[in-house]
Amino acid sequence: MYQAPKIDPEDRPPARWNAAPLVPRAMPAPEAVAPRRRRWRWALLKYSFLLGIWAIVLGGLGLVYFAWDLPRPEAALDAARRPSLTLQDQSGQVIASYGDIVGDPLRLSDLPPALPAAAVAVEDRRFYGHFGIDLIGVARAAWINLLAGRLVQGGSTITQQVAKNLFLTSARTTKRKVQELMLTLWLENHFTKQEILEIWLNRIYLGSGAWGVDAAARLYFGVSARNVNLWQAALLAGLTKAPSRYSPRVDPVAAAGRAREVLAAMVATGKITQAQATEAGAQITFPPRASSAGWYADWIAEQAQPLLPDGADAVVRTSLNPAVQAVVEAKLAAIIDGPGLAANVSQAAVIVLDPATGAVQAMAGGRDHRTAPFNRAVVARRQPGSSFKPFVWLAALEKGLRPEDTVLDAPIRLGTWAPTNFEKGYRGEISLEEALAQSVNTVSVRLLLQVGGPKPVIAVARRLGITSNLPLNDTLALGTGEVGLLELAGAYASFFNGGQRVTPYGIDAITADRHDLPLTRPGTVQVIDPDLAAMMVRMLSAVVARGSGRAAAVPGHLVAGKSGTTQDFRDAWFVGFISAASGPGRIVAVWLGNDDNQPMKGITGGSLPAKLFHDIAEQLP
Repeated sequence: MYQAPKIDPEDRPPARWNAAPLVPRAMPAPEAVAPRRRRWRWALLKYSFLLGIWAIVLGGLGLVYFAWDLPRPEAALDAARRPSLTLQDQSGQVIASYGDIVGDPLRLSDLPPALPAAAVAVEDRRFYGHFGIDLIGVARAAWINLLAGRLVQGGSTITQQVAKNLFLTSARTTKRKVQELMLTLWLENHFTKQEILEIWLNRIYLGSGAWGVDAAARLYFGVSARNVNLWQAALLAGLTKAPSRYSPRVDPVAAAGRAREVLAAMVATGKITQAQATEAGAQITFPPRASSAGWYADWIAEQAQPLLPDGADAVVRTSLNPAVQAVVEAKLAAIIDGPGLAANVSQAAVIVLDPATGAVQAMAGGRDHRTAPFNRAVVARRQPGSSFKPFVWLAALEKGLRPEDTVLDAPIRLGTWAPTNFEKGYRGEISLEEALAQSVNTVSVRLLLQVGGPKPVIAVARRLGITSNLPLNDTLALGTGEVGLLELAGAYASFFNGGQRVTPYGIDAITADRHDLPLTRPGTVQVIDPDLAAMMVRMLSAVVARGSGRAAAVPGHLVAGKSGTTQDFRDAWFVGFISAASGPGRIVAVWLGNDDNQPMKGITGGSLPAKLFHDIAEQLP
């Protein structure tokens, strides 16, 4: 049998062995390779060129997008602002400010070296070495924020702050940030470092409406930024971190602490020594603010606006006496938070004015201006009750009656109305003086009828300065017409200044754009015969000496006035006069009640209002 020859495995062909003979592949000729390489190079060059064109186009579109609503920097440097209105008390201290307060535009050469040095030390230590963006500062802030897990530090330079604060909003968007960088580079290209720092110092917001270091120095220290000392310079530089929080007018303790942080930064940058920082820190002090005088400021601002030229920065000197205002606010708070709390008294209003001129020296329109700015001393109209009776008594004097003349205190009925006395019972014949002292209602009604009814009494009230609407009926004798505390205080002044009508006012002088404006106010007018005015003082003194106003008495002083209480104890008043050691004395007018007209618990004008009058009057400077 035939046997096939054995084949060694190493000689066995692969499984996919093709019996066809293998022919080597031909290599391209060298001259064919060069054109192919050139085609690849041209393609690469072409696509790179197209990609570059698209990059330029997209970059241009992006630039247009970010720059489309970018403000024109030159215009923004001269941007319009709100005109400022600064109110001062009678001594020249600022009590309130409105609008944007600016001072003189100052050069670095005008300022003490400590002020720009403090700004650079605390805001941008590498200010003079970077190109507008501090890359080291940005990296440091990013690292600190990363470790903290939240935003605790920023890396903005002074130039970036100028770009953001002058030209942009504070919105945290990518577009705004890119625009800030664009404007930052523009500023660095168009201004020197000194000029950028000057712009920052003159335009930065420093709280309480003050823009720029000169305005802030005048507002907080009463001096120009040219004259600030080391600790004042540190405080101004530190305000930029949080102007509302570190303002000395808001939180003096926080402001002082921030100033010491800036002094430490100045030590760290070698601008001052540790001894200088310690000495300056120990000198930080702020004069105590007498009061907020919020209602007074609102009243003055409303009066001043029509008198000011359009767009003018104005300073208004007022008749506010800060010491008197402080007494008013302290004593009012003590009454409301003390005995008033138990008697359901939630609001009060007080006016203090000079009866000789009508100058309002203090005003409280409520318990707390921050939570309830409605001015109950000026705007509110409430029934005055028996505090309106002096106008009835004056009308009787003008008809020929005298304080010692008698009138019948007995029941009386007018149609369906039968007025009664607060204290039950009747005295029979009683003198005018004693009837006013004891606030006898039936006598007041009879006097109104004797003088001819409500019209003559309304005429007397109008002549003395009451402008509110009054009811043309006999209930007017008991004070049913609604009046304001300020106008009632002004009308009472005529009793104590010899019979002259005064118009309550608070504006002593106005300066607009540093020019004094002419100021006119109504002069005094003789509206009561001086002898009759003296009789009214005599009878109103009896009210305090032995009548319903005994709680208002201040030993050693002539005190005269009248209490008033309305139905169900909804309103309680005391309006009176206290003599001074020298000068014309003062009118102090008080109202207590509730905004919702809820009754108080047994509060009459002779109780808490008379006590509040006493507490204020005995402390008046």
